[in-house]
Amino acid sequence: MSHVSTKFTKAALTVLPLLLLAPGLALAQASPFMTGATALQTNILAWLTPVAVILVMVLGGMAMANRISWGWCLAAILGIAIAFGAPQIVTWVRGMFGV
Repeated sequence: MSHVSTKFTKAALTVLPLLLLAPGLALAQASPFMTGATALQTNILAWLTPVAVILVMVLGGMAMANRISWGWCLAAILGIAIAFGAPQIVTWVRGMFGV
């Protein structure tokens, strides 16, 4: 009888920490919306990266040929920086407000 209760006690002490960690593991899942939004953002940035590079080259060439104002080129580059830096900007703003 003592041998059986010792085995049971050892098994219970082995399984108990796993059972205590189970709720934390269940709550650690990411929401499907955030997973989909992150995937969408990654795909958009992957497609827009070469487009942005070509756009900067074309705008720079047009500005050097005096076909467009340098202000438009700088505005386009600023817009590209904001678009590609959006996740960091959101993280920064959320950190300021403690969200």
